[in-house]
Amino acid sequence: MPRPRLVALDIDGTIVHGRAGPTPAVRAAIAAAAEHAAVMLCTGRSVFGTAVALDQLGLDAGVTLTSNGAVEIDTATREIRSVRTFDVTGALARLRATFPGARYASEHVGVGQRVSEPFPDGLLAGEVTVVGADALPAEPTPKLIAYWPGRTPEETRMRAARLEIADATMTLDHEFPWVTLVPAGVSKASGLARVAARLGVDRGEVLAVGDGDNDREMLRWAGHGVAMGQAPPEVRADADEVTAAVTEDGLARILERRFAAAA
Repeated sequence: MPRPRLVALDIDGTIVHGRAGPTPAVRAAIAAAAEHAAVMLCTGRSVFGTAVALDQLGLDAGVTLTSNGAVEIDTATREIRSVRTFDVTGALARLRATFPGARYASEHVGVGQRVSEPFPDGLLAGEVTVVGADALPAEPTPKLIAYWPGRTPEETRMRAARLEIADATMTLDHEFPWVTLVPAGVSKASGLARVAARLGVDRGEVLAVGDGDNDREMLRWAGHGVAMGQAPPEVRADADEVTAAVTEDGLARILERRFAAAA
């Protein structure tokens, strides 16, 4: 592909590993890429969780997609530019029937999360308000999370295979027993396509990098999709290329190579 004009980056498992911040190599590679292309974060995190990464990277231009593409914010001001929400009544009922004992979080954009019951410390960003599962459908939300404590990602995946939720897009986590729902038709890919069109960037000029289920559509849509080395097989299969793992600065390696000619 030609030198990218737009670079879309997942955060967790791509820019950072666990609770550690980005390494110096990753920060430097992103800063160098931003001198020659529009760089945007495309994440499943909420606005609050994403702000931490923006501060760590020093990104201050363009837009950022959060909540798997359901929320768009101005990267510099953190102002919320657009939000897609859905009524979670039906979806929540199906989740509760499928994952007994799960805990649920409904994103309250710009504030935090409304939850069915407390979550472990550090899993949710922003203000967390316990309202009970029955009260969660009271407010439309861009993102609904189900966390199934004591279970494995594989158990969660097997149960999720039974689910059919027509009014939502579902993605799974390969490291935690975690299910995420956003409005039907919304994904990182749909948000990225919207931003690219607004910038006048052809999809063939888009580089996307990610490691999770919620990155698969984005990797397929971009002119060049790159999977991180630790990504599950199905994610790697959707990519044009596989780089090294996040623990080996795989993102830095791909950006350095793609933008080496621009140096």
